[in-house]
Amino acid sequence: MKFSSRNFGDKTVSGSGCDCGFRAESHQASGCNLKQDFALIKGELERTLPTLPKHHLVEIRKMVMQQFRKRFQRSRIPKYGSLNKGFTEQEVQRFFKAIDNEKFSLLFSYQSQLGLRIGEAVRINIKDIRFESRELVVKTEKAMTLDTLLIPAPLFQATLSFIEKHSEAIEKAQGCIFFKEEGKSRLKEPHVAENYVRNRFRHYVEMAGLLEVYDQSDESRLDRAVRNLHRLTTHSLRHYAITHFAEQTNGNVFLTSKFARHSKPGTTMTYISTDRKALYQNIEGAFGVSQAVALKARLSGRN
Repeated sequence: MKFSSRNFGDKTVSGSGCDCGFRAESHQASGCNLKQDFALIKGELERTLPTLPKHHLVEIRKMVMQQFRKRFQRSRIPKYGSLNKGFTEQEVQRFFKAIDNEKFSLLFSYQSQLGLRIGEAVRINIKDIRFESRELVVKTEKAMTLDTLLIPAPLFQATLSFIEKHSEAIEKAQGCIFFKEEGKSRLKEPHVAENYVRNRFRHYVEMAGLLEVYDQSDESRLDRAVRNLHRLTTHSLRHYAITHFAEQTNGNVFLTSKFARHSKPGTTMTYISTDRKALYQNIEGAFGVSQAVALKARLSGRN
């Protein structure tokens, strides 16, 4: 890969090899000059990359990934070791008892019962709910696939009540169940912002007396301050849901993988087929009202 010499004002971009001849001196310039250099580099790459053979592109990609991993990629070894980052049964009860807002109580319930990621939960739209079958259509963030999960009966009823109470705000928010409050977000999206939800989560965790810091972050960028690492995050609700589901299904790893919507549950899963009926039955058993229904049937039979 070779670039011909080319003048850009008082700078010259020239050279050969996959480094594109970009001079190291440019990286010692001010922030303004660095942006200008990047614009020149980007423009040169956009013109040249479409003409390069595959092996040159592979070599460039390898170089870029090496630099990225060296500078930014975090260690794959978790800092928390064997520390449980999910809620225990007692902790989740204390957490929900501390919540004084019905919107966040409902949002966090979707995480703790259906294992939704924070980005999936805040984007729940009324169009995603199949009311006739009590199903939620979820666009899985990581796998970028559409999945369906059965909404447990109590959660479904709570959702209906919330929609009825806030129908005007939901309609104004284009159907977003967890609409943003006016004046509390500068983002264009009509749903509540993820970071705002994380802040409210941290507040409720603190109110419940569950705030726990286990370490501090290792920042690779000098412009980023060291952060406290908390044991409980919004993702801990997903941990809780998946753990609880696994316990209720006697450790059925295949059903649990389906429930968690993991894109790579393991090679063995490519040979296992779990039908939707079995999945829904176990969701109902884990979070539904099956025990109450059975008790009612027994009591009715005595009359």
